[in-house]
Amino acid sequence: MLRFCLHYGIHFLVPVMLAATIYPHKWKKVSLILLLGIVIDLDHLLSTPVFDPNRCSINFHPLHTYWAMIVYVGLFVVKKTRIIGLALLIHILADIVDCQFIP
Repeated sequence: MLRFCLHYGIHFLVPVMLAATIYPHKWKKVSLILLLGIVIDLDHLLSTPVFDPNRCSINFHPLHTYWAMIVYVGLFVVKKTRIIGLALLIHILADIVDCQFIP
């Protein structure tokens, strides 16, 4: 239960809290962008099985590789793409936390 709460809390609560804190004047728009970071999970469709609770996504799925993470950091550094980069990094953080619970 803790694993579920932490993983999905980071995926869904952290983006809204960050948006409300950092961008209070446009928190709804920023929240939506941050929540859309979950679209990188589409790369799970390339795996068999699509969902495996005992598989760590990090460095397994193409959009969860260390190379992809470097791109996400690059997006975060550039002001124009900062929110998108933050969305993707929050997603990666959620998956890293999830991986800590895999036996």
